[in-house]
Amino acid sequence: METTIFSILDEEKAGHGAIGAIGYHLDQAGFHDSLLHDFEYLIMVVHHGLEEKEQRIEHGMSGDSAYQLLHVGTREIERGILTGDQRDSVKYFLHGEIIWDIDGKLTTFRSYINEFGDSMKERRKLKEFAKFLKVYGEAKRYTAEQDLLDAYYCVLQALKHYARLELIEQGILPESSVWEQVRPLNSVVNKLFDELTENSETLEQRIQLVLLACEFTLASKMADCCELLLRILGSRKEAWSIQELVQNPELEHVRDELPLLLRKLVARSLVQEITKAHKEGVGERRELRYRA
Repeated sequence: METTIFSILDEEKAGHGAIGAIGYHLDQAGFHDSLLHDFEYLIMVVHHGLEEKEQRIEHGMSGDSAYQLLHVGTREIERGILTGDQRDSVKYFLHGEIIWDIDGKLTTFRSYINEFGDSMKERRKLKEFAKFLKVYGEAKRYTAEQDLLDAYYCVLQALKHYARLELIEQGILPESSVWEQVRPLNSVVNKLFDELTENSETLEQRIQLVLLACEFTLASKMADCCELLLRILGSRKEAWSIQELVQNPELEHVRDELPLLLRKLVARSLVQEITKAHKEGVGERRELRYRA
């Protein structure tokens, strides 16, 4: 990376809580992804304690080179790992060149992310399972309505989440090129992908075949993938309300999928559903609560 780009932002100008900066140079002959667009350089300044609303972005020129400057928080990067979102940002954080590093804090944090420890794996596994479950349900609905193109798209997305689950089970952090990562594993999901895309059967038959395999996978992996949620549900004698679970910091990354997960766990008898009478109000209104 050129000296002019290195000197755009130094440690003194980076702002409060900055622990280091990462630079990424895009090969101009290569594909321009959604984060870099047509910028030649991305510079990512990483901060401890930076709230999402405090994150900043800057576009500029240094000589003849266009760059994009991002200020991001460590919490936001970790959240990107846990949710599988912001894959471009995660890619540049993991594979970019460290420009400067205060007391080795950036190197330590990147090593922590790269290690993909048990706690992180458990939370990411729950998220990918929830996404898998959601798009599987959408694929079933589209198939029943004979909307086969939308069903096909959803099945492809379901297989992608399945592939990420297989990577996580192997201790591998899923990145943006998930199929390149999973191909060498010679796993079941590779065979299902080939069945969906290359089989000589009709489109509907291919969709139905893969959906059947997905249904079996979801059933067999549910307890393992939902271990974090099941442990929380079993951590006290009193059953949990959905509101309590939504507000639990350990489940923040699956907040939107919690209702779906709970209903499926109840249907599989992995979670017990109980009712609790409301003390206020009229009628026989009762609250549903959950425990494992």
